[in-house]
Order: sequence, then structure tokens, then C-alpha cells
Amino acid sequence: MAQPVPLICVGHAALDRIYRIESFPPEPTKIRALEHIEVGGGMAANAAVAAARLGAKAELWSRVGDDQAGVAIRNGLKAEKVDIRYVHAFEEARSSTSAVIVDSQGERMIITQRDTSIPAGTSWLPIERISEAKAVLCDLRWLEAVRVVLTRARREGVPTVLDADLGGREALPELLGLVDYAVFSAPSLHEFARGMSDADALQQVLRHGPRHAGVTLGGRGYLWAERDGRTGHQPAFQIDVVDTTGAGDAFHGAFALGVAENMPVEVNVRRAAAVAALKCTRLGSRAGLPTRTELELFVALHDG
Repeated sequence: MAQPVPLICVGHAALDRIYRIESFPPEPTKIRALEHIEVGGGMAANAAVAAARLGAKAELWSRVGDDQAGVAIRNGLKAEKVDIRYVHAFEEARSSTSAVIVDSQGERMIITQRDTSIPAGTSWLPIERISEAKAVLCDLRWLEAVRVVLTRARREGVPTVLDADLGGREALPELLGLVDYAVFSAPSLHEFARGMSDADALQQVLRHGPRHAGVTLGGRGYLWAERDGRTGHQPAFQIDVVDTTGAGDAFHGAFALGVAENMPVEVNVRRAAAVAALKCTRLGSRAGLPTRTELELFVALHDG
């Protein structure tokens, strides 16, 4: 049996409180939830779980508070076999939490709370261990760590993936010069390259340095371009959507693992899109995440 591929994820971990409703009201009112769950969330954390489900040796470098939410976040990751040695719990800090409201169409509204006083320093991170990873994935929620990690990974020749979602816009030009694969959400790409078409915006991203630029487009799939001139579009898989929360994170985790495994880009984006689709079949950011066997069966079914 092949050894699990080591993948380091750096960034945000949170606790999601998810409420399922029939539909969003047209005006402020009281509304009854059809279902409520509490589950770990956060972009880098969800990506680490997605990769771990697929068999990666995933570890998360992140920050939480020394509170009940922090305990729940760490326990949830540990249950998913994510290495949490470097998920640091800071005393007197509050862990990030989110209220996620999901309607019957699977669309959602997210209200987040983050403790901006949580220490941003990186001296406690084992930066020297980056050379042991086959790939590194970063989000934009802890810029101090992202700069250090991407710089070291570039020096070590370790491929890097950036979850370029909303936030950290001012730092993006600098970070794009350090990263190999930049994956945007549609809103973040439009914010980065205002007034441009998606295809032109990806070319603008490539001019900043990455070898690959892509954008997740929800039900319209994934559009990508590479520095060597190749371009492509991966359509979304057709599934019955329950909840889109964490679909982008699932894509990023699977995509980063594919980079670590040196998959051809066309194969990698198809598998990542399949992971994101399967995630959307269950409530919450993690319940629908597939194992490798489940992913291969799903892709084979749709290839047939």
C-alpha cells in the first residue's frame, strides 16, 4: 500500500453553527429552523479534512482560542485524522465561530466572528518541516504565516496552492508572486480584476507569477489557465444540492492533494470538482466529503 502523501494546510479554523430553513424571508422576522448542527469549519481546516478523507497525511497550522469552541474545533479535526499538533490554543482568546443559514435550495448566508486580538506571530511554527511536505495549501486568513510559509516553500521547491477567497486583497499581488497555484472564488476574482471577464482576469493573475490560475464558479464549474498557454473548463457535476457550505474548501483540499500527487491538471480539476459536488449532498461543510474509494466510484459513474 502506498504511503499517505504529506500535505500542510495553513490558515483558518472555526466552529460552524448551521441552521437549515425553508427559504430566506423577504424582510426581518422570526423564523424556525428545520434542522441545526454544530461542526468544525474554516477554510484551511475544511481543506485539511477533505484531503485526509482522501487518504492524505494532512496537518493543519492554525490558531484557536482556549475555549469550548476551540476544544470542539480541535476534537473535530482529530476525529478526522488531521494532525493538530500545530493548531495552537491561545489563552484568553476567542475561537472563530460562524452562523450559517442554509435554505432548501442549498444556498447559504454566513455570519462570522473572529477575534482580531489573537496573536499573529509565527515563531512557534515548525517552518523547517515544510521541506517534508509534498504540497502546501494556504488561505488568506493569517497573512503573517502565509508569507513565511510560501517564502520557505518556494526556497525548498515545495509546490504551493493559495485559496484566494475574499480577504487579504492588499496582499494578493505579493502572495501571487510566491505561489504556484492560485484558486479564486468568483467574487474574489472579480474584486481582484474589476471589470474583466473571467478568462481575462485569470490571465491578469498569471502575470503576477503563478503557473496556474483558476476560479470556482459554483454550478458553472471551474475555469482555469496556465502560464504555458493551456486553458480549460471543468463543468460542475449535476447533483441534488443540500448545502453549498464548504464546497470551495473541499475543492481546494482535493486540488492540493492532487498537486502533491503530481496529477495532470485535467484529472486533478475533475476530481476536485467531484469532491466539491459530493460535499454539497449533505448538510454542513464536512459530512458529504468522500473517501478515495467513494470519489473514484462517483467519477467512474459519471465517466461512464
